[in-house]
Amino acid sequence: MAESPASPAVRLRSRAATEASIVEAGERILLRDAFPGLNVQTLAAEAGCDRKLVYRYFDGADGVVARIAARAHAELVRALDAVPASAADTLRAFARESLSAWLGALRASPLTLRLMAWALVESSPLLNRIESERSAVLQAWMRERRPRLRVPPEGDPVAVNAVLLAAVQHLALTGSVRPGVGGVALDEAGWARIEGALDALLAVFPD
Repeated sequence: MAESPASPAVRLRSRAATEASIVEAGERILLRDAFPGLNVQTLAAEAGCDRKLVYRYFDGADGVVARIAARAHAELVRALDAVPASAADTLRAFARESLSAWLGALRASPLTLRLMAWALVESSPLLNRIESERSAVLQAWMRERRPRLRVPPEGDPVAVNAVLLAAVQHLALTGSVRPGVGGVALDEAGWARIEGALDALLAVFPD
């Protein structure tokens, strides 16, 4: 006797479960083997499914990477949203809060750090879009939190903040793969020194 075809609801659940399995497989590969090891063949093998399903559900490995990036961005949003509301009354204080919050969010998201490292050595429309989306996460959070502070006419605090932001992101990346940088061990005591250095560097901002 032939088996009856699965109902639409059962097929939908089966597809959702397979998609989740493939995305989770991609995350494991990315964290364990880094980006060179992530392709349709390794995704299918890790997820225990046919390669055709990676193409059918995601249109290839890029679709899986895009889904992973969306999950990584959600991690960043959760980490940033957990930061207490800003009590800053100067640009210096707000910049300090923002840089510290972003550093903490990055360090708490290994997937984000893997994607950032990937974008440093390879350029593609997908990776460029992921970088833009990550930047938008921080910008949206800062717009929501930023108090109404006057930007001084002298100096260029926006450019200074960009330099410090780049430094913070590099430190988070380095801390995920190396024990230290520039003579500073990236352990608990070292991160405290980094935070202190941010305070010193932000002295260029007006009170």
